[in-house]
Amino acid sequence: MTESSTSAYQLRFQSLFHSGRGFAFPCDPSGQVDLDRMSERARNNYFYARAMVGRELAAPAVEAAAMTMH
Repeated sequence: MTESSTSAYQLRFQSLFHSGRGFAFPCDPSGQVDLDRMSERARNNYFYARAMVGRELAAPAVEAAAMTMH
């Protein structure tokens, strides 16, 4: 699972074939991601995930991001 999140929400693209795999990106409550704040690699993964919806990945869903304590 590719995740990078400091946001309270994430846009998750779940794999259609492999349980527990997919992509997750920080977003706002409506599912909008800030492409300008993403690294080039994260941006490429985001565009890949969008292109693979219905082929390898399920339609994205907005979820509360898992908060971790450091």
